[in-house]
Amino acid sequence: MNKNIAVVTGASSGIGRVFVTELDKQQKFDEIWVIARRLDKLESLAGLTRAEIRPISLDLSKKKDLNTYKKMLADEAPHVTALVNAAGFGKFKAFTELPLEDQLAMIDLNDKALVAITYMTLPYMQAGDEIYQIGSLSSFQPVPYINVYGASKAFVLSFSRALNVELKKQGRGIRCMAVCPGWVRTDFFDRAVVDDTITYYNRYFTPEEVVTRALSDMKKGKDVSVCGASVRAQVLLTKLLPHGVVMEIWCKQQKK
Repeated sequence: MNKNIAVVTGASSGIGRVFVTELDKQQKFDEIWVIARRLDKLESLAGLTRAEIRPISLDLSKKKDLNTYKKMLADEAPHVTALVNAAGFGKFKAFTELPLEDQLAMIDLNDKALVAITYMTLPYMQAGDEIYQIGSLSSFQPVPYINVYGASKAFVLSFSRALNVELKKQGRGIRCMAVCPGWVRTDFFDRAVVDDTITYYNRYFTPEEVVTRALSDMKKGKDVSVCGASVRAQVLLTKLLPHGVVMEIWCKQQKK
């Protein structure tokens, strides 16, 4: 009998790590495949869940590591009940001042790896299964000084919503939802903040708040999950105001 599993990328910390423990509370899995670069962080999840934790150290920005994941699926043919694509990173800096390799690395992990993992995993999913794609409040608007990161998350939102419709039209019965939080207090900022380019953060949410909202929104049949009334208000404003105005407000907040 094929194993019933969840797959969580970016599981070593933050939103990904919380998804591991919270999904385990709601569903019964034989294993949870937790994927990130830091093996020690993945191994520390052992004992925190009812399901067996399977730590898998991969750098999803590398093709050879994506192929390793693909081979694991082919060899074991599990039933993937839930997929969470939480791997990603950002860098806060003017586009012309950030090294090109950092810009391209964001696209490789935030977008290319997310698409690859989704594509590779779908053949092992069935009706009733769930896909959570981690986007951002930045998904809804152009964001100067977080330029490529914001654009990469806009891709996640568009891709995920369109995929959700395709899966519905195909009669697959698999749900895909973009999770688009505002500022979340995680070690994301350890890598993202390189100087004082971004200084204004209006409010932080916890990973637990974001994940709880996402799990609830999935049950409600939503294709986008936005945690917090204040963030949902910001999303509404980005739809009502010209993006030129939205960007000018953002720049003034950051004293640019």
